[in-house]
Amino acid sequence: MTYAKEKEEIDFAYKVRRAMTESSEKLPDATLERLAAARQLALSRKKEAEPSRALAFGGVLAGSNGMSFSQKTWFNKSWFALAFLVLVAGLYGLYEYEQEQQINDLAEIDAAVLVDELPPDAYLDSGFNAYLNKETPPAKTEE
Repeated sequence: MTYAKEKEEIDFAYKVRRAMTESSEKLPDATLERLAAARQLALSRKKEAEPSRALAFGGVLAGSNGMSFSQKTWFNKSWFALAFLVLVAGLYGLYEYEQEQQINDLAEIDAAVLVDELPPDAYLDSGFNAYLNKETPPAKTEE
């Protein structure tokens, strides 16, 4: 509820209370006495609420599904530790896989360089890179 709505409801409640108080002052004395007697009778018939009782068996808390508090805590910790170990093992596996892929890629590059007819120094020459980037004319076929 908004503050303005709450204020309107409170103002209405005060107006009703004031009207009831004013109208109760205008009631005859016999009616007031009868109302007081009815109130006393209702209060005397009111039963006192007995405290409710519930059976609890050793170490069982609400919401524990029959486990004691210490067992539940240990159980939760063990699941957390197991999940953490699985996560760490998975991350380690991913790291090893990526390292293996990187080694394989470098080995392919090294093999291509070693098998090529050009000496490795040719790849370091900036003029050779320019030569590779420009389009070469198609080879002439002998007729």
